[in-house]
Amino acid sequence: MELPLKGGCICGAVRYEITCEPTRIYACHCTDCQRATTSAFSIGVAVPAEAFRLSGKELRGVPGGVTDSGRAKTRWVCPDCGICICGGLKPGTEQPGSARVVRGGTLDDTLWLRPTTHFYVRSKQPWVALPEDATVYETAPNRA
Repeated sequence: MELPLKGGCICGAVRYEITCEPTRIYACHCTDCQRATTSAFSIGVAVPAEAFRLSGKELRGVPGGVTDSGRAKTRWVCPDCGICICGGLKPGTEQPGSARVVRGGTLDDTLWLRPTTHFYVRSKQPWVALPEDATVYETAPNRA
């Protein structure tokens, strides 16, 4: 992994840089992530919010389901191609010290990307094999 990490959407209208190493890389196997990615899971790359810098077009917020606690989730997508870049609060509005979770597949270089934690394995597809050394949660870490 070489900093800064760079990434963006498919059409190139949105680009970003991450200026420090991720604090966590995880795979979420919840059914919302399966639908949103049209795959078996999504990969989240958590970084300090202040280390995430957007350029290009402003992201558009779209509803992203509801958490177990009832909080509405927002996915931030490219306004042109619709690719989800990140989730959470509107980028740039986070409290100091908070995290930004970026979609791993939007990074330009994904060869180093390896989730070490897996959330919502209760809804994991049966054909997905988890590494023996992975940290695994039936739901989310604070709800496991």
